[in-house]
Amino acid sequence: MSVVLYGSQSTASLVVHWLLIELGIEHQLHQLDFDRNEQKSVAYLAINPAGRVPTLLMDGQVLTESAAIAMHLADVHPHAGFAPVPGTPARGDYYRWICFCVYTLMPAYRSWFYPDEPAGQANVTEVQQRARVQLETAWQQMADHLAVKGPYVLGEELSVVDFMLTMLMRWSRNMPRPSDSWPALAAHAARMKARPAFAEVYRREGITDWA
Repeated sequence: MSVVLYGSQSTASLVVHWLLIELGIEHQLHQLDFDRNEQKSVAYLAINPAGRVPTLLMDGQVLTESAAIAMHLADVHPHAGFAPVPGTPARGDYYRWICFCVYTLMPAYRSWFYPDEPAGQANVTEVQQRARVQLETAWQQMADHLAVKGPYVLGEELSVVDFMLTMLMRWSRNMPRPSDSWPALAAHAARMKARPAFAEVYRREGITDWA
């Protein structure tokens, strides 16, 4: 199998890179330099017209969107047990929490990091304040869930949701109230960061914070 990952340090490609290592999938990594706008180069846009990362090439198939790629990797490598069996109640919970990451956390982060996009430069402060409220509300919800249903998001079984959640928790590390200031989330993060593949993805991407 030919597998190539296009990503960039500390972006949403981290979860895909982590899972490739976790699953033992041989791959080539192409890190794009966002400072040089390589994600908008003609060569890259020919692969992914959206000009975003990650993009995963698997035997010629182009896959985009971090959550979609992560779920696909779990499905094509069922031996790892990172996704519940389709049609089961656990699979329903799996979809629920994946969508929580995609539709609740990610848009709020977009507003936090790029507050000029929704309403212009004049409204940056208000946009960030709202994004912070949205994120902290979401973290409280997840902390409450883990405190009752943990240790993982789906209970005793590790899944793709936990990898997604850990990546998104890391993004809050410099915010006024980081996600790991909630004890249940801190415990979850510590459990995930103890996995050897986490240390390895950090080593390969040259990341040193939030270790």
